Parts: sequence; structure tokens; C-alpha cells
Amino acid sequence: MSYAYDPLAERPRHYLTPENTSAFEHIVDRYPMPSVGLGRPEVSDLLYEGGRNVDVVPAELYSRYDVKRGLRNADGSGVLVGLTTISNVHGYNKTAEGVVPDEGRLTYRGYDAAELISAAQREGRFGYEEVSYLLLTGQLPTQAQLDDFRARIGSRRQLPEGYLRIFPRTTFSPSIMNVLQRATLLLYAFDNNPDDTSPVHEVDVALSMLGRWPRVASIAHQAYVGARTGVVPTVPPAREDFSMAETILDVLRGDEGFTRDEAMMLDVMLMLHAEHGGGNNSTFTCRVLSSSGTDAYSAYAGALGSLKGPRHGGANAKAGEMVDDAAEHIEDWSSDDQVVDYLTRVLAGKAFDGKGLIYGIGHAVYTKSDPRAQIVKGYARELARKKGTAEAEKFELIERIERLAPEVMRDVRGITKPLCANIDLYTGFVYHMLGIPKDLFTPIFAIARMSGWAAHRMEELYGPARIIRPAYNSYMQAQPYVPLAERG
Repeated sequence: MSYAYDPLAERPRHYLTPENTSAFEHIVDRYPMPSVGLGRPEVSDLLYEGGRNVDVVPAELYSRYDVKRGLRNADGSGVLVGLTTISNVHGYNKTAEGVVPDEGRLTYRGYDAAELISAAQREGRFGYEEVSYLLLTGQLPTQAQLDDFRARIGSRRQLPEGYLRIFPRTTFSPSIMNVLQRATLLLYAFDNNPDDTSPVHEVDVALSMLGRWPRVASIAHQAYVGARTGVVPTVPPAREDFSMAETILDVLRGDEGFTRDEAMMLDVMLMLHAEHGGGNNSTFTCRVLSSSGTDAYSAYAGALGSLKGPRHGGANAKAGEMVDDAAEHIEDWSSDDQVVDYLTRVLAGKAFDGKGLIYGIGHAVYTKSDPRAQIVKGYARELARKKGTAEAEKFELIERIERLAPEVMRDVRGITKPLCANIDLYTGFVYHMLGIPKDLFTPIFAIARMSGWAAHRMEELYGPARIIRPAYNSYMQAQPYVPLAERG
């Protein structure tokens, strides 16, 4: 069986070994990283402090000029900047009286995401590839089309010949998201025509990312752990017949293996993270870059950088850490009073990370409910029950946080708008049950979201054909020039 052109089709060795990690060590030894900020003269301190003093615009000017801060309207809703047929994120209705909260709904190409997930689970099959095909083509696949689509991704699991001899020296980092960015940009160099933006090439690059990112993330994680422990990382040979969920667990677990229930749970997470509208920060970043006509690798690297942020994709790791901290510091998990006391201290900056935020509660679009969180809860509850008492009790603690946090935020902060748990509140717990390391929580989110990014990139490339360029009003005073010798 033959498949479409793969821009990165060369086959490397199956295993990462000492022989192909040492090629560039002499470069690192010869050119060490600089010590940023050390030894600077005191007279240059304005360089570090000046920006925060200069770049302050009076708050009233935003109202005077009707500036949409953060591309948000005054009522908190997003500024309408485009039209899409890819997905719809519904959390409120806009009426003449203003924004009216509503139950959350998520649809992919017109299909309810909950129905797509329940159908796959009911039939005992993996659904992420079906969702990816739907997002990329706008149609649900036939069985033959789905099999072919999976085979095309599977045939791209391997990394290009020579890639691992260059890549490992850049992977010794605690931020796997930054590694994924570098890895994606490096793949540009292995493409014979990387700046081609034709539909065929765009689809092939997207399939290459879907095929290779799980292995890149696993290699990066193992290389970082290996650099600290001295253990030489090994990555199992690619299984071209595995689904995305199975592939991720396989490259992480290796000989340890995984269960069908675990893979099906991860598949649910991948389907829910596959797409979330054109206005979310990382997808909009992808569309902005794509509107300039830049290459696919640059656009996806930019989207990865956005998703890393703790206000976006990185929130899943923060929410998981907060739940772990709550479990450690709340003596009786079944006590509403103790949970309320903990959450109150979090908001006061006296518990967890001191930033005064309850992670996993509230959303920019969803008001009464986040449909993703509601879907995850059902499957997570069942998996926790199968895992044992400790997981089941921790799940109940998370449910208690979900129920009590909005009340605490209303009492402490005076927030009146509806607040619901978002998917981040449960993501960390689910990944913990699946044995996924914390530094891979957000990379797995990114792997899943690749389908949505690709769909939006192509819609931007072949649709509006107009570079995205919002306006910023200049707020500054005219300054007389002072010769260098006369400056005090």
C-alpha cells in the first residue's frame, strides 16, 4: 500500500544510544551558556527596571478609546475577528440585555463532541483519529478512510535519519514544551521543500507532527531524566498499528505496558483536547502566523509556545499540583469546612503557590458548565474506582473542590458571574492515574491539539488570505532630542 508524500520519510535507528547522543558534545563544551545578568554594572539598572515605569498607560484611556484589551469586549466576551467552520465553543448567549450564561456545548464540524466520544467508547474503539480526520476534512470517515488515515500517521512514527544525532543535546531541559518547539523547528531542516504551503504538503506535515511528536516528547523527557540520573534513555521501536493513545502510553511505559482501560481513558482526553475554537490563545497564534504565509513548522512552534503558558495549556499541570497540595494539607478530605478553609487560604495567597488563584475553576467562554469537564468526570470516576480506594477518595476530593470553590470565590472576591470547573481541574488527576509524568501533561495536550491547529492553519491559508494586523493606538509625548554628551 502506498501513501502520500512524507517530507520526513527517512528511517533512523530505533533506539537512542550513547553513540548518537555524543556528536555535538564538543560544541556545548566549547560554547557554554552565558551567565545572564551576572556582573552587570549598577549604572545599567534602568535597563531592567525602566520598562515597567515607562510602559504604563492610564487605565481611563482604554475606556476613552474603546480599546478591546486582550481582544475582549467590555462584557468579557471575545471580539469577533473571524468566521470558522471547524468548531464551536458555546458558553453563553449574547442578547440586547448583555451576556446571558448558558450550559456549555462543544461541537466539531457540527457534531457534538460528547456524542463523538460516547460513540467511540460504546463501540470499544479509539476515537482520536476519527476526530482528527473530521477536523482536517470536514467529514466523518468511512472505515476504509479511517484505516488509511491511521496507517498514514503510523508510517510517520519514526524520526528522520540523522535527526537523533543532532537533537538529544537540546533535550536536557525541564520544559518539554520548549523542547517540542525546538524539535519542530529542527524538522524544518529535514524537509526538502519546507516553505511549500500547498494543501498536499500541509497535510503531510500535519500527519508528520501527529506521528512524531509523541516520540519526540518521550525522548525529551527521558533525556532530561537521564542527564540527571545517568541512565541512558531508550525508546521502544515505533508501533505503526497503534492508535495515538496507545502510542503515547507505549513510548512512556515501554516494557511496563498499559491496560486497555488506560488507553481508552487517554483517548477521551485526546478527543477533548483536539480542538477548542479559533479564539483560544494557541490556535489564534497559529492563525496569526499562518496569515503571514510562513511555513508550517514556524506556525506550530509558535502555537506550542503559547500553549505552554500557565494561563493556557500549562494550567492543567498547575491544577494537578494544587490538588496534590490540597490532599497533603487537608486532614479530612470529606470535610467541607476544611476544604473551604484551604481554598480561602489559596485565594489569600497563603497556600499552594502564593499567587491567589484557584486553578481549574472558571473559563473565558464557559459559564454554567464546561462540557469537557463533565465528560471527563464520568470516565475518570470509573477509572478511579478500578484503580482502588486511594484514587477514588482523591476523586471525591476534587469533586468537593469543584462544588465549593465557586462559593469561596464569590464570598472572598465578590465574583458574581457563574463559575464552573474547567477540564484542567481533572486533567492532572487523570494523567496521574495513567502514570504520565507531570512534565508531559501539557505536551500531551499539544499533541492532541495538533489536529485543531492544522485545520485552522489551512482554513487561514486558503480562506481569508489577509494578514492579521490589529491596531494599537500610540500613547506617548513628543520628546526633544538631547545630545549624548549632555545627558545627565
